[in-house]
Amino acid sequence: MTSIPDRTAEQVSSTYEIKKDVSYGTDAEQNMDIYLSKDAKSYGKNDYTIVFLHGGAYYLSDKSSEERYIEPYLKKGLNVVNMNYRLKRGIPIATSDLTNALNFLKANNSDYDLNLNNIIVTGFSAGAHIATNVGVSQNNSEYPNKLNDGIKITRIINFSGPVDGLDVVEKIFVDHDNDLYSKAGNALFLSEGYESKEKIAVYEPITYFDKNDPPIFIWHGGKDAQIPPETFAKFVELLNNEKDVVDYNPDGLHSPSEIELENAYIKIFTFLDKK
Repeated sequence: MTSIPDRTAEQVSSTYEIKKDVSYGTDAEQNMDIYLSKDAKSYGKNDYTIVFLHGGAYYLSDKSSEERYIEPYLKKGLNVVNMNYRLKRGIPIATSDLTNALNFLKANNSDYDLNLNNIIVTGFSAGAHIATNVGVSQNNSEYPNKLNDGIKITRIINFSGPVDGLDVVEKIFVDHDNDLYSKAGNALFLSEGYESKEKIAVYEPITYFDKNDPPIFIWHGGKDAQIPPETFAKFVELLNNEKDVVDYNPDGLHSPSEIELENAYIKIFTFLDKK
């Protein structure tokens, strides 16, 4: 991907047919924007389909709020799906929507002609958590949501999304002084009080991680007060340096700055060039 020059805004505009607010379920929040590139098929092994999920603690925000994360892919001319998912109904329901969206794309791919055997799932914060969960569990029969045949996730790109220690994250939010954070924390799991570690483990990527998982790129900040850096430690130890990349920023906060994001995408496109 590093060898593909970035397009200008005018070139990006002429490259894409954009389908806005495509419904992949019956709920109003189950919709996505699909950016269909006229050039992607010429990229061979780099003909990726990017599927991005926004952050917002499973409680707020929207696909239109974090388009800065998809712009680098659009400049490369890749096919991109920017999706919403159901909010305020807990992690299990939100997480199931990535599977729902991918299965919808497979069932309706005659309309889109996407390469669904070469999917990159990616997101920021809550969206990154969902992407990582689905990406590492696709080869695990214990995971509750099944992808249909003909769908293959080949890369995972995670910006500040929980991979372990979800009980720690839940407690940070539930006990937060800010009322909105506290409400979001109480909505992570639809049960009274803190969720049991057993039920939380079903939605922790570390539960499903194994050596056959697709390559993973993780960006996280050392000063992240929402998803503490220590919650990444055990998961990072499991990663394979030959295929996985950890972009740890000691002074980084929860959301990367513009410079941090720009530097991350330089590394991401090098990551995608790996065999």
